[in-house]
Amino acid sequence: MDPLGAFRLDGSVAVVTGASAGLGARFARVLAAAGAHVVVTARRAERVEALAAEIGNATAVPGDVTNPADRARLVDAALAVTGRLDVLVNNAGGTKVGPALEESDDDFADVVAVDLVAPFALARTAAQAMVDQPEGGSIINVASVLGMVGVGQVPQAGYAAAKGGLINLTRELAAQWARRGVRVNALAPGWFPTEMTAEMFEDDRSMQWLARKTPMGRGGAEHELDGALLFLAAPASSYVTGQVLAVDGGWTAV
Repeated sequence: MDPLGAFRLDGSVAVVTGASAGLGARFARVLAAAGAHVVVTARRAERVEALAAEIGNATAVPGDVTNPADRARLVDAALAVTGRLDVLVNNAGGTKVGPALEESDDDFADVVAVDLVAPFALARTAAQAMVDQPEGGSIINVASVLGMVGVGQVPQAGYAAAKGGLINLTRELAAQWARRGVRVNALAPGWFPTEMTAEMFEDDRSMQWLARKTPMGRGGAEHELDGALLFLAAPASSYVTGQVLAVDGGWTAV
């Protein structure tokens, strides 16, 4: 038996949302390198189309995950590849940073719509296809350490609430769908360089704060999520569901 074969995704079809840049684009490349045909989506059409062309074994479906028609079109496109959907990576998200005393109801609701409501709706649509497959499927919700602990010094109440909700939604969906072959887990990154954190990573004072607060003394590098993603997507985690895998340099350990 080849133990590394459990991390292969040959013949699988995977969907990655929020794939126009940063972690989402990286996730798509990693899954494709493991053998999956990857269906990528984001609102910026030119970016996901360029990514799909770069990967080769990929399909671009531009769209907005908060739009029900776009979600249905995305799953239909994935099923059109081979008639199955094996992996969903709910990565699309957004935030609005600012003190809770100044965060409007609309701003809070907008963040929750993208970071919690849309992942639930897309997971439900994907699972409707996965439960009919003998092999089931794997859903990975990209949460955050900010859904596990408070920070305060980077205030974003809507984001923290949505990611906290996404983590417990992961557990509930895992419990509901486990006997039907659909595994649901969450990946909780710590501080990684993305479009949302670009300003922080370019600021010396912020990086000194991050180094002080993180047991490993630094933020994460993009490639340091590859192994966790593959583990949750591939047969290697066939007996794992309802779990939250924090990749955070020790942030949530202290």
